Amino acid sequence: MPKRKVQLRPSAALYPVPVVLVSCINAQGEANVFTASWVGVASTSPAHLTLGLRPYRWSYSAIKETGEFVFNIPTRDLLKAVDICGHTAKSREERLKRAGLTLMEASEVKAPLVAECPVNIECKLVHELDLGSHRLLVGKVVAVHADPEILEEGRFIDYARLNPLAYVGNEYWSLGQKLATSGFSLSRARE
Repeated sequence: MPKRKVQLRPSAALYPVPVVLVSCINAQGEANVFTASWVGVASTSPAHLTLGLRPYRWSYSAIKETGEFVFNIPTRDLLKAVDICGHTAKSREERLKRAGLTLMEASEVKAPLVAECPVNIECKLVHELDLGSHRLLVGKVVAVHADPEILEEGRFIDYARLNPLAYVGNEYWSLGQKLATSGFSLSRARE
């Protein structure tokens, strides 16, 4: 007999969600880096990523002006910087300095990469959807950068070499243990 479930109020109860540092730049050349966890993959071919962002944020206006942003994938070592970029309301320059992050030029967009992040994904804004408290921004992936030391055979990201972060409720979690490869149940079913 199945267990009884308790119905909760509708909420964004999906978990875990990735933690990323999003970088953007406005039309005047002012850059910003902020922490986001309302992100996801929307399509693989061509590759599109999504970002849920409140429309009153400075970064929303910057992304709308330029149509560009970058997902920078932080590691566990960058946890303090991630938290600073998610909670410090000081000036953008002060936040970057306090977080100890370095901006570097991207290859396809004007929005900068965060040098300390081992993976950077450049996006161009292609769609927007008003969902209430947030706007869903869909970005087409135009370039992906990775630190050489995290690559397997020089071409593929080896996720075992990363310590990515996840967000659950209001807590940061570390991911680091591979449990299985997708489709593993199919190979056992054939036995």
